[in-house]
Amino acid sequence: MNIRPFAAVRPNVRDAAFVASVPYDVVDTAEAMALARGNAKSFLHVSRPEIDLAPGVSCSSPEAYAQARKALEGFMRDGTLVKDAEPKFYAYRQTMGGHSQTGIVATFDTKDYLNGVLKRHEKTRQDKEDDRTRHIETLSAHTGPAFLMYRDDRAIDAIVFDACRREPLYDFVAPDGIAHTVWEIGAASSCMADELQELFARVPVAYIADGHHRSAAAARYAADHGFEGESRWFLAVAFPASQLKICPYNRLVADINGLSEDGFLSRIAENFNVGVKGERNCRMYFRGKWTDLSWSLPAGADAVSSLDVAYLQDRLLAPVLGIGDPRTDRRISFMGGSRGDEALSAKVDSAEAAVAFAMEPVTVEEIMAIADAGAIMPPKSTWFEPKLRSGLFVHMVQ
Repeated sequence: MNIRPFAAVRPNVRDAAFVASVPYDVVDTAEAMALARGNAKSFLHVSRPEIDLAPGVSCSSPEAYAQARKALEGFMRDGTLVKDAEPKFYAYRQTMGGHSQTGIVATFDTKDYLNGVLKRHEKTRQDKEDDRTRHIETLSAHTGPAFLMYRDDRAIDAIVFDACRREPLYDFVAPDGIAHTVWEIGAASSCMADELQELFARVPVAYIADGHHRSAAAARYAADHGFEGESRWFLAVAFPASQLKICPYNRLVADINGLSEDGFLSRIAENFNVGVKGERNCRMYFRGKWTDLSWSLPAGADAVSSLDVAYLQDRLLAPVLGIGDPRTDRRISFMGGSRGDEALSAKVDSAEAAVAFAMEPVTVEEIMAIADAGAIMPPKSTWFEPKLRSGLFVHMVQ
């Protein structure tokens, strides 16, 4: 696997905590406006530029892309963002409660993505790929890193550990309580940088944990520009797989498909043990209470159909509730498990949904096995937490 140090455009030390923002795709326009309110330095002015335009202007409109470029150039002009004098690698640690994960910030080879060295486990949507490609093209930059994972390597761990013993470049706690700490690992000319590249060259594969559309768009942009210069490389943070925390991705359904309440429960009992906790299990919130649903996998189930979200989709959501395609059906919505049971039950109690399903999280091993098999996970299967902050690193492609 090929990685390179890069000359990052990044916040000055004083402004880092103000610049750093949640990823563009975990908030809607209203949420982005609320987070950026009173903070002119928030990177949401770049990643969700519609917040600075007239109400109703689409985040994927030409006006929005132009506004994003204007905001990025403004940050670079006024010194909020500065460019490194030479390419470097960085270590980036996130701490959420008792959980900590430390990754390597670098640019990765789009040819590795196209050749399957960087493995994917999700389908991408054309409209979202188009959006990210236009964003890169208009800004001449990758403004949000992809989130990668690789099987643990002790030699790489040792380099990161050594870097993290030094004084950090950034060290702050975001308003959501998640701590973010960044260290320089080494400039391109250093022995440490050379060693890190050599070690990654021996890593056979890595996996996209989060950021499939960013990765696909980066590859499209690179191909459109002949893989020349910086266009070939895209921004990502790679973590040892054992350090990552996966939360469940829960389901909310707007109605019970015209069934009576008793009829709905009767249909569920055809494929689930209702009120019984088992080895394979999820929990349903309905009629104001939580109920366990358990099941046994059929013999010969493959890695994808063995996933809890796949079984729920195939045995309940589709046949009972009529959710044929969860990617497009507007009767189903999804909620990252980091928000807890209370957020799910509140949706049902307020009649915003008729029923909620709290899932067990998939494992890193399941994700890697499915990606290794060249298979695709069901939509909304994984929710990695904490999320990478945008704005701490920007990779200019021109």
